[in-house]
Amino acid sequence: MELLFNLFSDYTLRIVTLGSTLLGITSGAIGCYAVLRKQSLIGDAVSHAALPGIGLSFLLIGSKNTEWLLLGAFIAGWIATLVILNIDRLSRIKYDNALAMILSVFFGFGLVILTYIQKIPNSNQAGLEKFLFGQASTLLQRDVMLMGIVALITLVPMIFLWKEFKLLSFDTIFADTIGFSTKKLDLILTTLIVISIIVGLQTVGVILMSSMLIAPAVAARQWTNRLFIMVMLSSFFGAAAGICGTLISSSIDNMPTGPIIVVVITLIALLSLLFAPNRGLIWKRIRDNKTKKEINSTIILSILYTLSEKHTKTYHSYDLSALMLKKDNIKYSKKKLLKELNKLKMSGLVDKHEKNLWAISEKGMKKISVLDYTNGGQSYYD
Repeated sequence: MELLFNLFSDYTLRIVTLGSTLLGITSGAIGCYAVLRKQSLIGDAVSHAALPGIGLSFLLIGSKNTEWLLLGAFIAGWIATLVILNIDRLSRIKYDNALAMILSVFFGFGLVILTYIQKIPNSNQAGLEKFLFGQASTLLQRDVMLMGIVALITLVPMIFLWKEFKLLSFDTIFADTIGFSTKKLDLILTTLIVISIIVGLQTVGVILMSSMLIAPAVAARQWTNRLFIMVMLSSFFGAAAGICGTLISSSIDNMPTGPIIVVVITLIALLSLLFAPNRGLIWKRIRDNKTKKEINSTIILSILYTLSEKHTKTYHSYDLSALMLKKDNIKYSKKKLLKELNKLKMSGLVDKHEKNLWAISEKGMKKISVLDYTNGGQSYYD
């Protein structure tokens, strides 16, 4: 309650929270396309490639005006992205190799420029290193307004080009076939991704910005198969991480906001990977175990059914030794076989006779007959 009270009463905290929320919404929404198009590392490349643009912009202007620094970062990131895409399109170098090469070259060049700037006898160069790790606490009202404008610049084209971007993400060849200019669409979408990355550099920094682009989308992808819901969830997760990260960092002394935001969104992604009902690892393990148990029961029931077909008496009972057969590398121990037979008995699919003899029941006969029919007339045992 105290944190919520501070959120509405503390001007600085309110500004930082609003900026982090806008960043989460923007990067979460546009990041869905990067994830779906298997361009997850593009955020890492663009954010690192923006560093020389920040340095060169400072050398040209001589001041730390945020708008000019981010403009330089955008130009450098956009050029790096175009270089990566053209290397992938026009040469035999694969996309991931081109990305790694351009990332390291641009980032190295940026570090050289920053080192040079630090040696200049000018007090204005102090604070440029905040773009490496971010410094959300320095956000001003004009910075938040700039982030709001960028959010509109990013989200409005997404709304108007929704069908085109959706088609580009899922079936580029079909988009080409029906007359869409996929190169232009690719350029527009890439530019929007670059813009959303650049605007977050001041909050979470060059090194961590790719997490804000990818983690919300990865988390949202676990919960749905529909693009619209994925974008909404991704934006919500990004905004929640921004708010929670800001509040947590404000309650702990000397705790940086940007890294905490990244930690929160990483936890959201991890929980989604584990517990999402459609794709979550835990639910998948539960479904796999359930399916495995059903298969085991069906195989044993099929063995009893096949044996009964070969005997003159339909519901003839058999000893465990007759059921402990090896087929397609499947072999049951006596303990496991008894366990499965007891489960089938509780379901009324098999009957247990004296001297530990087992036979398929009338109910089991009907079930396995249906399974044989749906399996093309061939039982599991055959």
